[in-house]
Amino acid sequence: MGQFRQISTFVEVVARGSLSAAARAEGIAPAVIGRRLDALEQRLGVKLLQRTTRKLALTDEGAAFLEDCQRILSELESAEAAVAERSARATGHLSISAPAGFGRQHVAPLIPSFLAEHRDVTVTLNLSDRMVDLIGEGVDVAIRIASLTDSNLVSVKLADNHRVVVGTPAYLKRHGTPKTLDDLAKHNCMAISSEGSQRGWTFSDGGKNVTLKVSGNMSCNDGAVLHDWVLAGKGLAWRSMWEVGGDIEAGRLRSVLDQYSAPGNDLYAVFAQRRHLPLRIRAFVDFLRHQYSQPAYWRKG
Repeated sequence: MGQFRQISTFVEVVARGSLSAAARAEGIAPAVIGRRLDALEQRLGVKLLQRTTRKLALTDEGAAFLEDCQRILSELESAEAAVAERSARATGHLSISAPAGFGRQHVAPLIPSFLAEHRDVTVTLNLSDRMVDLIGEGVDVAIRIASLTDSNLVSVKLADNHRVVVGTPAYLKRHGTPKTLDDLAKHNCMAISSEGSQRGWTFSDGGKNVTLKVSGNMSCNDGAVLHDWVLAGKGLAWRSMWEVGGDIEAGRLRSVLDQYSAPGNDLYAVFAQRRHLPLRIRAFVDFLRHQYSQPAYWRKG
């Protein structure tokens, strides 16, 4: 029990940003919190936090340990809640945020089915490509496509995802299939641009991630437009599998340079740390995980 309390105290201190804030939340003296952290670090034999009178900073070991602790505590809370609320129903309002393109294609169409299973829940879906402030904007759960680093949020992986270079069979027949990254210079590469600056395409080459500035006669700040252009055979595009997986399955597009595909850009649900997560949030996250875990889902054209 003492070891568990040390771990939960460590997570609470990081979430609240100070020993005193964690102590106030628990109604005890800050010195008690400090002794728990000292005991935890002594038991593990590593320094988890650099502590001064003004601020806390995670060590590298502390950051890695925090991620495991958050997952374990989240799974434990979910298990306890599942037993306690097995006969309960999800109720209340659920505020969801998702990237615009992904949300239109892979979140919005699923919400009616979710609500059919949970009739006492209402939903607001906000589609935006900006990084929303979950706590400040009152968002219950956000869908993100990224490598997550915010230690103040809990994340649940929904599905694997990666980006691929794609073109139509007709385009590749006319212009040839690129075999190496250098071959991209011979192709019309259509890229995302933002405020006049191209984001570049990221690949894994020799075990290292490299970002290339590609060239072409068209760029756009809207991924859906690039999708339309590549389907029209105007060139190559670097798109996420969630967007083009159905096209590849149906033969409308072919992926190339797959051996250079870089890791990351997986699909996550994130929410603020809470001691008792509302059932409606857990139910929605579990619903998405189940839908996305079906291989046939991503092959739909």
